[in-house]
Amino acid sequence: MVATPGAEGQQKPPATPAAASGSKPAAAPAAASYAQRFATLCASCHGANGRSVLPLTPVLAGQPSLYAITQLFLFREGRRSDPAMTAVAKTMTDDDMRGFSDYIGTLPPVPAPAPAAPPDPARMAKGRALAEQYKCLFCHGADLGGGQQVPRIAGQHEEYLRESLRGFHAGTRPGYTQAMTAAVSGIPLADLDTLAWFAARFGGK
Repeated sequence: MVATPGAEGQQKPPATPAAASGSKPAAAPAAASYAQRFATLCASCHGANGRSVLPLTPVLAGQPSLYAITQLFLFREGRRSDPAMTAVAKTMTDDDMRGFSDYIGTLPPVPAPAPAAPPDPARMAKGRALAEQYKCLFCHGADLGGGQQVPRIAGQHEEYLRESLRGFHAGTRPGYTQAMTAAVSGIPLADLDTLAWFAARFGGK
């Protein structure tokens, strides 16, 4: 969510996490095959269009493919822990990780459902100020759309963002680098919660 100069996305990333592990590069898988496999394996939790309706299941629509493959790699190697995702990722070859992440990278952003009431303008302004203060925009972009190994957080589920930020703050949520842990470890939890609230309702403008 929050990053500092030299954080994730500001340094030259490896070609893929699989390459970083020493795995032998392989030919790019067929896109159509992984679109079908996504529909069978992933859509029940993450949504057919990549927008999950489950609060703690992240929205994949609009995520960069390099970010997606990084997370699959972390799950496969046991560096991130989630029973469902670990079980899925453990079965993936390097080709599978490339195929699924490349397909995810083609999914366009899907707006969040309209809230019952418009977001509080004062709290949105506070969230924007915090995003600038803590340099969230430096890596995630002015539209919070991310890029390369930096996730799109605009329109992400508030609950997922809050749990992720609190995990980075506590040092229990691993990343491909320590950038996020270093960036948020000194931020008050109340500010992290406001940032999660803001990003979930931010339309990318």
